[in-house]
Amino acid sequence: MRRRSRSCVFPIPGVAAKLFKPIADANIVVDMIIQTSSIEKGCADVAFTVPKSDFNKTLQIIKETIKELGGKKSNPMKILQKVSIVGVGMRSHSSVATQMFSALAKEGINIQMISTSEIKISCIIDSKYTELAVRALHDAFELDKPKIAEEK
Repeated sequence: MRRRSRSCVFPIPGVAAKLFKPIADANIVVDMIIQTSSIEKGCADVAFTVPKSDFNKTLQIIKETIKELGGKKSNPMKILQKVSIVGVGMRSHSSVATQMFSALAKEGINIQMISTSEIKISCIIDSKYTELAVRALHDAFELDKPKIAEEK
């Protein structure tokens, strides 16, 4: 399980390094990091996940760091879970992300965060939907059907 924290800090070079250094120094592994900047709010909104077991320690570090940086707030979030789909076919199939998002939406599962790479799409969701999400993705990608060997 993952816990997500959101922080609003000044959007200037070096702030992300200053924000995450004390977390790294505490040997806490940060998984997904998403940052957006808002000119209207005058801050960068940084959201990230850490293991549930490190959440309280991370929260204390973040509160201290944000205060030192002159940031505005830190909003700890509820317990979340990461579900992912993985495969090299994602590089050449444009509909994979849509298929994943649609399968989760069909079950009423809200996506809190999305992270992608060339071979993986991960979504952070409310942990109470973990089993439902896995089943929905299993069905959407027809993982219960045997694969037919490609002809040479």
